[in-house]
Amino acid sequence: MITPDHIQHESEETEERQVARLLIVDDEEIMREFLKEVLGEEGYSIDLACSGREAVDKMQVDQYDVIITDIVMPELDGLGVVAAAKRLPYEVAVVVMTGYASMETAVESMKLGASDYITKPFNIDQIRIIVSNALEARVLRKRAAEGEFYKELSRKDGLTELYNHRFFHQLLDTEVSRAERYGRVVSLLMIDIDDFKRYNDTHGHPAGDLILRRLARLLKRSSRNCDFVARYGGEEFAVIVPEVKPDSARRMAERVRNLIDESDFEGEEALPGGRLTISVGVATFPAQAESKRELLEHADQALYQAKAAGKNRVAVYGEEGVH
Repeated sequence: MITPDHIQHESEETEERQVARLLIVDDEEIMREFLKEVLGEEGYSIDLACSGREAVDKMQVDQYDVIITDIVMPELDGLGVVAAAKRLPYEVAVVVMTGYASMETAVESMKLGASDYITKPFNIDQIRIIVSNALEARVLRKRAAEGEFYKELSRKDGLTELYNHRFFHQLLDTEVSRAERYGRVVSLLMIDIDDFKRYNDTHGHPAGDLILRRLARLLKRSSRNCDFVARYGGEEFAVIVPEVKPDSARRMAERVRNLIDESDFEGEEALPGGRLTISVGVATFPAQAESKRELLEHADQALYQAKAAGKNRVAVYGEEGVH
């Protein structure tokens, strides 16, 4: 039976079996040929450049896994090659070659982004180990970056690119626990698009999806960097607002409501009043809730009251008529 783990394992083995491409840069032919022979025996694909300028030109045309460059060269030296490699749109490991008298330059190259250095006269085993380590580190960095990408992807709603429902709950758990531990506050805004079913029935779901994306961008724009904006489900959104008390949370909610009310949306003339609007329910921990569950319930109850009172308005839990 083929399992997902088996497929992933085969994929990783395939990546490791691919022939690594190396570019050797040195203005001395004897050094280039020596390194080509040593590293060619390891099964690598080798390309040569006799100057820093030629190396930069080759980098623009071909993609390399490792660049091995001498430090001391006329015109463009090894430091220039390192700098050029770091500007490439793909990641490449750079190993510099230097004599003992130029160790300070080797250190400088490491600060610029070189991954390692080889000292002259060469030790063949050292060359093999350093290149192997550079390739392994590159693969590990690539896998780590891909892991972060898929981790971030798992947190996002595919349509709006806001945080999804599952990750919203994790964030709210964290913020309520932090507020409880340190005696702080956290507010929650529950937002619902008014009469969205009518919009979808009139214009179709693809048009409705465009509205959801547009609204998501507006919510992000009207929130602080420390706020968390999520798609709670369907046409409902949520904003976690740390360190904001009820009065300030109301003002923020009114600001968001006004922004949506004053924005133009394609096809909104089909809605009551000819405008696309939102209703917002607000609750704050610990002033109006003693737990995460209560915070959610009370913000949702406030949203219901905002809808019942005529829509396109903000309701705060605990205020007159909002319970």
